[in-house]
Amino acid sequence: MIDLEKLDREALETLSSIPDNPQAKDRISIPHQEMPSQEAKERVHNMSEVALGYTENQALCEANRCLNCKTKPCREGCPVSIDIPAFIQEIQKRDYKRALEIIQQSSLLPSVCGRVCPQENQCQKYCTVGKVLKDVDKAVGIGRLERFVADYAKDSVSIPEIKKASGKKVAIVGSGPASIACAADVRREGHDVVIFEALHKLGGVLSYGIPEFRLPKKLVDEQIKKLQSMGIKIESNVLVGRTRTIKELMDEDGFDAVFVGTGAGLPKFMGITGENLCSVFSANEYLTRSNLMKAYDEKDAKTPYFHAKRVAVLGGGNVAMDSARTALRLGADKVDIIYRRTMDEIPARKEEVQHAIEEGVNFMLLSQPVEIIGDENGFVTKLKIRRCKLGEPDASGRRSPVEIDGSDFEKDYDAVIVSIGNASNPLIKKTTPEIETNKRGNFIVDGETNETSMKGVFAGGDIVLGSATVILAMGQGRKAAKAINRYLENLD
Repeated sequence: MIDLEKLDREALETLSSIPDNPQAKDRISIPHQEMPSQEAKERVHNMSEVALGYTENQALCEANRCLNCKTKPCREGCPVSIDIPAFIQEIQKRDYKRALEIIQQSSLLPSVCGRVCPQENQCQKYCTVGKVLKDVDKAVGIGRLERFVADYAKDSVSIPEIKKASGKKVAIVGSGPASIACAADVRREGHDVVIFEALHKLGGVLSYGIPEFRLPKKLVDEQIKKLQSMGIKIESNVLVGRTRTIKELMDEDGFDAVFVGTGAGLPKFMGITGENLCSVFSANEYLTRSNLMKAYDEKDAKTPYFHAKRVAVLGGGNVAMDSARTALRLGADKVDIIYRRTMDEIPARKEEVQHAIEEGVNFMLLSQPVEIIGDENGFVTKLKIRRCKLGEPDASGRRSPVEIDGSDFEKDYDAVIVSIGNASNPLIKKTTPEIETNKRGNFIVDGETNETSMKGVFAGGDIVLGSATVILAMGQGRKAAKAINRYLENLD
């Protein structure tokens, strides 16, 4: 078991050694605070959060590593432009309420983003401390500090000020990160806002996609309550694009503008023989059954699930890590991640890969599934796999896998989870020909306003980007909200 008291004492000792007026060299010499977490052998048997969060003294130590650079390079990597040095300075002063207020000027989801965003590829990538130490993993732990503040001071921040009622109505389709950000910013300007969600539970990918052990669902529920406290109305179990079209929302229901944030919910498959077998799952279905319908809770599960003991996960992204780690928690004895490149090319976050390895997930690299084999009852029994080698870089800059002829072999499995990405949700496009899409089905939007080809209809998040981080989706939502507010002003 992790000794939190010991970590806190060590952090306190470090704090006591920091000079009263530390210089840059003093701050850089402060050791980076590692995130305490559940022991691997314990956490694979529960759905509780793996990362436990900084203690207060750890947070103070980490905050004191910040150089408070005048140019604020870390903001360059933040899609919603949080004033990162400013909130970290407030942590140094132990004014956690003020720190959270600063964050929430730009982001309504600090407890979420602090947990799941890839800070190493965003804000921390530009951190001066990380550059001086020549290691992005030694940059100031911005995300961990954001999480600490959000958790510590969550009950101390008031509802954002709402301007006088404008008489304008805005429909928000979907309730994921882009929609949440857009809804909040539009509502602040005094417009009536209604969120339409197809499922019974709000949050989009935050609720159905990201596992409980990475993002406790109570945090998502708390955010939805904040939206409601702002006067935002919510209508669940409404499938816009089917039960109601965009045109009907505008022409019949009186909405002056619409934001579409329906995400990338159409799973991709490999097109190999056997993908239609009974125990082959898309990562979307597998994770939704676990997260949204609590398949892991035998007493309160809202869905049955297949009790697999030998699981193959196809893919190497964060969703593949989530699927593999979920499979272990649902009782699998052996879980293999099958990925056609090497660990150097794997797209998942380093932290998620490390957690998966600690928990016992096996990585079969330079391996390409070519056929799923089943029994007479239609269930998976084996996977035929072909060895690969790396060739020349592809369009993305990564070296392309090249299959090796004659290298095929078979391995026993009883379930396969396909996690190779998702395409944009197609429902709205099918009933709204006015909205232009690209060849991938993503909505084409104006780069400055996120307005679609249909007047008064805006979009953001995965429906535009194809696949994005939570914070990138929020950035899209905020950009669209700014344009929507301008658009509504011009309607007068």
